[in-house]
Amino acid sequence: MDLGLAGKSVLVTGASRGIGLAAAEWFLKEGCDLFMVSRTAKDLEASADKLAGAYPDARVEWLAVDLGDDDAADRIHAWRPDVDILVNNAGDIPSGTIEEVGPAAWREAWVVKVFGYTDLSRLYMAGMASRASGGVIVNVIGAAGEMLDAGYIAGSVGNAALIAFTKTLGSNSIDKGVRVVGVNPGPVDTDRMARILKKKALEKLGDESRWQELASAFPLGRSATVDEIAATIIFLASPLSGYTSGTVINVDGGITNKR
Repeated sequence: MDLGLAGKSVLVTGASRGIGLAAAEWFLKEGCDLFMVSRTAKDLEASADKLAGAYPDARVEWLAVDLGDDDAADRIHAWRPDVDILVNNAGDIPSGTIEEVGPAAWREAWVVKVFGYTDLSRLYMAGMASRASGGVIVNVIGAAGEMLDAGYIAGSVGNAALIAFTKTLGSNSIDKGVRVVGVNPGPVDTDRMARILKKKALEKLGDESRWQELASAFPLGRSATVDEIAATIIFLASPLSGYTSGTVINVDGGITNKR
């Protein structure tokens, strides 16, 4: 299926691994120019080189930036100020209760994910709105923003804020030719999910090596693949989803709506 994305320019944050890397590759498959951003230069360069080798005719560029830095959003925008699609994906908010997540950890995580998303959206939306072709912002958020969890309080509250941000901004931005949409992944088969499940297995079962037993309780007996999340990102970013804005799609196997 031709998604109508060929020739579009795409910037993906958190692009060195996991969902971000999978989405980056899907955009390359559709014929896009790819601009990758992540914190660790070594990992990002390795991922970019791998993609460039697999797609030798594609344009692949990268920039290592820590979104926790005060000037991170400005540096990213200065490096690549004009893109058709922005995928906000960077961020790793720690799990824990209100007692376990201290103020420094809470603020550090929110600077990267919550304010990273809002700052980049603000900068890129202005340029997108000035072009006749408009643009698309896709926020990769998380199902915990709807299925609130006191044991993941910083993440649940941060994700809830980004869900509200996406819906609010997207309801108005479309009048300027810019669509803003979101994806709420549930459990996804990534290194981060393995770390979370190992911690829970240690707490509940007394043995972190039994973490896969917890994963078997998910819908279909597994976590989602990164490609299943990336496919939703690509579709929402495409012209085939051109009447979609201010919407957040749950890709969670139905977990959010279970009672």
